[in-house]
Amino acid sequence: MTHVFVYGTLKKGQPNYYRMMDTAKGEAKFLARARTVDKYPLVIAGKYNIPFLLNVPGEGQRVQGEIYCVDDPMLKFLDLFEGCPQMYQRTRVLLEVEEWVGEGVDTPKVGSTTEAFLYSTTTYEPEWLQYPTFDSYDAYRVDGLQYVTREDRGFD
Repeated sequence: MTHVFVYGTLKKGQPNYYRMMDTAKGEAKFLARARTVDKYPLVIAGKYNIPFLLNVPGEGQRVQGEIYCVDDPMLKFLDLFEGCPQMYQRTRVLLEVEEWVGEGVDTPKVGSTTEAFLYSTTTYEPEWLQYPTFDSYDAYRVDGLQYVTREDRGFD
């Protein structure tokens, strides 16, 4: 089992969350709410308003998201879904725990740190570094940057 940090459309209440809960793709169990220890630029870019976490530590904001424990089939699905390694790269990141609901012997306390994988990118347009950054992502925005689902783009 692998810990994965999601910060965009795969979070609870977001348009791709159902993919995390699709047991045909594997198992994903919600463990915690957390935020990155380092700052990263989380930007909304492209014609489909996709959230991108740019792999530029120290820039941007501390990004909030959720930690899941996923099995190998779900990890393989997430790699495919995220276009890893071409579009996104799966890398380890240090996170500060905001709320932990997962059970286990080594349960981290609020305020402590833990590691998980996240999907960030080193392949982006240079001007994206000038875009506004966010500490939290919501696909149902009211500022004109609403996410366009894959189904609405004409492919799955």
